[in-house]
Amino acid sequence: MRDYAEKRDFIRMKVDSEITLKDSSSGESFKGICRDLSGTGMSIEVGQPFEAGYELNTSLPSNNEAFPSFDTTVKVLRCSELENERYQLGVEIIKVES
Repeated sequence: MRDYAEKRDFIRMKVDSEITLKDSSSGESFKGICRDLSGTGMSIEVGQPFEAGYELNTSLPSNNEAFPSFDTTVKVLRCSELENERYQLGVEIIKVES
């Protein structure tokens, strides 16, 4: 049974792994840190802000050669400023690449 504190449909998994993001409009790629992952979204720490509604392509590498990287298209839901010019993105997974 799910803990009362976790009311989401999908449990968040702590990841803390490097993720590659690609700006779908400019083609620019950059690195971030995927802090957690759920069935419908991710929390990603990056070095630049993004507005809500912005779409990015992501690639989260696998630590196991038997499994491919987890490649998605995501939509930014929120962007919160952290310390040292870092930003926390809350993103919704809108497409999983096959």
